[in-house]
Amino acid sequence: HYDALRPSVAFEFSQDPSFGQIALAFLQASFAYSGWNFLNYVTEEVVEPRRNLPLAIYISIPLVTLVYTMTNIAYFTSMTPEELLTSNAVAVTFGEKLLGMFSWVMPISVALSTFGGINGYLFTSSRLCFSGAREGHLPYLLAMIHLKNCTPIPALLVCCFATVLILCLGETHNLINYVSFINYLSYGVTIAGLLYLRKKRPNLARPIKVNLLVPITYLIFWAVLLFCSLYSEPVVCGLGMVIMLTGVPVYFVGVQWREKPKWIYILLERVTYMGQKLCYVVFPQGDSSETEPLTAKAID
Repeated sequence: HYDALRPSVAFEFSQDPSFGQIALAFLQASFAYSGWNFLNYVTEEVVEPRRNLPLAIYISIPLVTLVYTMTNIAYFTSMTPEELLTSNAVAVTFGEKLLGMFSWVMPISVALSTFGGINGYLFTSSRLCFSGAREGHLPYLLAMIHLKNCTPIPALLVCCFATVLILCLGETHNLINYVSFINYLSYGVTIAGLLYLRKKRPNLARPIKVNLLVPITYLIFWAVLLFCSLYSEPVVCGLGMVIMLTGVPVYFVGVQWREKPKWIYILLERVTYMGQKLCYVVFPQGDSSETEPLTAKAID
């Protein structure tokens, strides 16, 4: 039943949408495609990143787009737009309508897909804390890995606690807006920084380099998308910006303020040793931080 896919029906709106609402819809839908950035966080652990990183992106984005497009076609040919809007779980309703006694397959498939997404987030987001700690932007404990399994357990625990805290902020719809807005704001700022470095420091070593037209096009799309979303949902997007800005005072206190009192270094050292014993973690072999005591500055 493809009546809902006819152009005369598919492009008929029950209400006139604003440009900001359309931009917000793009922002929410982009959540489903955010996996393209996962591998960038774990470049160190990718085999032949110069070859495999671009290859993974070129293969995954068209594949995901095809699967999602075919899935939506399947939904709209089996259910009316009204049924889609009233359903709390579209995939489950789809399974109940078409699969009969085998409808239980759908919730299990959704659960497996969810676990796959969580696995990707756990694997990559913890590496952000891990890398930040190695650069001295976070406590050194987060730069340590398990002695036997080589996993950054302290960084994983921090991401876990942060996730639980964010879950208390609101419902799923708002959380998706938070995540999408924060992600794309971070992406845009990062790409702007890369363009700045391409101009100011053109001779830097760049293992993976693309045509300037790609980041410039993305930056224009990013700016339109975020500003329209901010205009359409100022409270939700504004709260997302507030969440990001909470890191500013932490940065100035933890990184920029170098002449801290001696007791702070002693406290950090004790917490680090306690964390090492609790999580059974050490600095990775060859990490220069291993030879620099945390209290060195305080002792000097």
